[in-house]
Amino acid sequence: MTTQDPVQSYGAAQIQVLEGLEAVRRRPGMYVGGTDARALHHLVYEVVDNAIDEALAGVCDRIEVVFHPDQSVTVRDNGRGIPVELHHQTGLSTLETVMTMLHAGAKFGSGAYKASGGLHGIGVSAVNALSAWMQVIVDDPSPAHDGRRYRQRYAQGKPVTPVEDIGPAQGRGTQVTFLRDDSIFTDGEYRWETLIQRLREMAFVTRGITVYARDERVGTDFPQEMTFHFEGGIRSFVRYLNKNRAVLHDPVYVEKQVNGTWIEAALQYTDATTDSLYSFANTIHTVDGGTHLTGLRSAVTRAINDCAHRQGWLKDNDPSFSGDDTREGLTAIVSVRLSEPQFESQTKVKLMNAEVRSQVESVVTEGLAAFLEGSPAQARSIVQKCLTSSRARAAARHARELVIHKSVLESLSLPGKLADCSERNPARAELFIVEGDSAGGSAKQGRDRNFQAVLPLRGKIINTERTRLDRVLDNKEIQAIISALGCGIGDQFDLDGLRYGYVIILADADVDGAHIATLLLTFFFRYMPDLIDKGHLFIAQPPLYRIEHRRHVTYAYTEAEKDALLGTLGDEAHAIQRYKGLGEMNPEQLWETTMDPQRRLLLQISIDNAAEADRTFDMLMGPSVPPRRRFIQTHARQVRNLDI
Repeated sequence: MTTQDPVQSYGAAQIQVLEGLEAVRRRPGMYVGGTDARALHHLVYEVVDNAIDEALAGVCDRIEVVFHPDQSVTVRDNGRGIPVELHHQTGLSTLETVMTMLHAGAKFGSGAYKASGGLHGIGVSAVNALSAWMQVIVDDPSPAHDGRRYRQRYAQGKPVTPVEDIGPAQGRGTQVTFLRDDSIFTDGEYRWETLIQRLREMAFVTRGITVYARDERVGTDFPQEMTFHFEGGIRSFVRYLNKNRAVLHDPVYVEKQVNGTWIEAALQYTDATTDSLYSFANTIHTVDGGTHLTGLRSAVTRAINDCAHRQGWLKDNDPSFSGDDTREGLTAIVSVRLSEPQFESQTKVKLMNAEVRSQVESVVTEGLAAFLEGSPAQARSIVQKCLTSSRARAAARHARELVIHKSVLESLSLPGKLADCSERNPARAELFIVEGDSAGGSAKQGRDRNFQAVLPLRGKIINTERTRLDRVLDNKEIQAIISALGCGIGDQFDLDGLRYGYVIILADADVDGAHIATLLLTFFFRYMPDLIDKGHLFIAQPPLYRIEHRRHVTYAYTEAEKDALLGTLGDEAHAIQRYKGLGEMNPEQLWETTMDPQRRLLLQISIDNAAEADRTFDMLMGPSVPPRRRFIQTHARQVRNLDI
């Protein structure tokens, strides 16, 4: 048998040219971010973004999104409709050109769209490529097209019908219906809550538009539907985020156009101990921020320091407030619209236009300074909050240094109750944060000492939603977590120091366990958000039941699993044990059900919508009682396995 020299085998025959949309199907991660549940939702966002672009152009005021029983999705708008006449470059219908060719669209120049979320002519054609089938209907009531309705159908991005005239126009606009290709998207379903949050966000940022959503899928008790319309725009968004917080003033709102960039921002201070800042570019949520968010932060620090010095609340020899001091308790949204935005990637998570930073900083500084000048009482309360924040931050810095110094002296930075592993490569190491000493003892005995470490917690940690960092750092359990992880906390958090690639919360499957898990999630969300963003945080899923039948043991992790298993056993004798806590399992049972990587179930924690997560944590864990009571009353009938 002879082998071919790889150098000699590289020639013209090895060069592949992918025709049409085949590149999208081969490498979906380049176009929609992957093939997981998040990418699946991105398909809907790409189509909705096109409809939002029509709204930005001032020719659309209603968007409808419908999820059908067969898992297909329809997005309908009342915009101008995609043109159907022959395209001069391709010789095809413009509709077919837009839907089947990459980099074909009306958003490269500044004629059809002055501001647009779609830039590369990739979005809707990529969705077409990744769909088992798609149908587009265009209603064009204009006399130029005789007021007709047109339709074209596609399969995996390829047209299967010509552009057909199917009768008189029914209104105007574009209607896109598609079914995702299950050979590509094998994981996850559309989540109504996730999509609703995104659509609500779009309605807030696109002032005056109506967004209607309806879920007709099988399995829901009844078709769910919601309609969003906010005349207040991002001011309404700020009020929505602060609904459960005590506010210091009405939202400050500024808007201005600078050299073709339209800028608007809304800001409001609350009694919270953390900030909530969100940025949008051409209505797209830039989750990683960018130059517009940097400009907003700089403007807030500058305006408040100028006001404090001018009013004498900060003396000449007093140090100016830091950015962290001026942002504590601030909820702010900045939204920009520009004709040539530069995003970091096709999924548009970060804005890169350098000129936008100075434009936003100038506009927000001017607007915030005018508010502070004209509202001295509110200005004084804001500056007083910054002073309190500055003092607390100094105390926290001192406490953090004590924690670090103490941990260095004690057992090479590691807390004494940590049972460490021998693995030193963080990518392969796991840390189980375990509720209670008894469960911690079982976990220590049952684990694989090579790569699994165990940190037992004694009791519940402090509620960090209601507490400043200096008091948080006084909590011994939190000190132990910080020392064990090795990556610092707050503004000194550095993911490079993380000692474990998997940080796993292991708590009882009861009310107390859920409360402890929620307290830990609140801590990580507020003070170590990068741990969540980079996919390092998990919750272990211990079984609810142990079922023994003919000396064979099976575990059920949900009520549905238990019922299904018992249904297969019928009337045969069996023994059922309901686990109230991890301490009821011996080390071998804990290993085989919850810790063994080959058999366990882990729930990875992610934040699809930071604004909604922020509002939810504030509602569940914050000081305001009425919203929490309403939440409990609303969801009381959905509770299962309540321990009384």
